[in-house]
Amino acid sequence: MSIAENLKTVMDRIASAAKRAGRDPAQVKLVVVTKTVGIERIREALATGAAVLGENRVQEAKEKIEKLGAAARWDLIGHLQTNKAKYAVKLFELIHSVDNLELAAELDKQAAKIGKKQSVLIEVNIAGEVSKAGMAVKNAPTLVREAAKLEHIAIQGLMTVPPYSENPEDSRPYFRVLKELAESIAKENIPNVAMNELSMGMSGDFEVAIEEGATMVRVGTAIFGARE
Repeated sequence: MSIAENLKTVMDRIASAAKRAGRDPAQVKLVVVTKTVGIERIREALATGAAVLGENRVQEAKEKIEKLGAAARWDLIGHLQTNKAKYAVKLFELIHSVDNLELAAELDKQAAKIGKKQSVLIEVNIAGEVSKAGMAVKNAPTLVREAAKLEHIAIQGLMTVPPYSENPEDSRPYFRVLKELAESIAKENIPNVAMNELSMGMSGDFEVAIEEGATMVRVGTAIFGARE
């Protein structure tokens, strides 16, 4: 199948999952993950309706943005090193992977320099996997409260990556925890914090994520095929 056909299939699956959960499909944004994908193939996805592109690395994104520009909205979904914050605020509309106060403070400082309020999500490592970035569940509310004091950061919600499994159902408990965490943070009514976005679910489990309340799903392989 072509990229166009794959993308349409994914969009149909998103709509079906949302309807099963009694949700409006328009509440779920598809972040098309373009890590390692060439420019021509990205153009194909854009022509079929991809509106948000997700990149894992600042340098790779920079090269693509120079060629494709404002053809789509660009999000950073991968781990961000503090020393790359000055580039990230210029390139990305939303950064999904803020997982410590030092990074949040640096993004705030760099965003201030260019007169921008940078939208971010707080990344939560629900399973406590050593190999993954993200704040522990018990510490995430503290990070939200502290980062919310930064003037040039706008916290829009939470993000997670559950442990890898062949069975999408294995991800469900982790997605549920993230939704519950977001709801409990929202009840605190912290200034400068909105818990409107839940970025969770990838090619293998995005339908389960939508059933559990995802507002953004990050899908690459199901659109472009397996990475080389």
